Amino acid sequence: MHARKLTDDEISKLMTRLPGWKVQNGKLHREYECKDFVAAFGNMTRIALIAESMNHHPEWFNVWNRVVIDLVTHSVKGISDLDFVLAEKVEDVFSGALAKQQSSGS
Repeated sequence: MHARKLTDDEISKLMTRLPGWKVQNGKLHREYECKDFVAAFGNMTRIALIAESMNHHPEWFNVWNRVVIDLVTHSVKGISDLDFVLAEKVEDVFSGALAKQQSSGS
């Protein structure tokens, strides 16, 4: 996949589709809190498989139940369309995990 650097206007418009995300230090940024370490790491594993298939990898950090994700495209020196595609997939993973936790009563 070839990345296209987005303009500030494009980024602002696309941010409306990603509640909870913000631009921080020139990167798309989001923090998630999971039930526990296993849930956090499981979500990271699902995202790792998606990112690898896209050949587009996040900068991230995990401590216990918390996952911090930053997305930026180094090859275009900024935020690209691929960052938004991956951010939407990350949202799908975490919202799916949240829905499972809520339905199981955990």
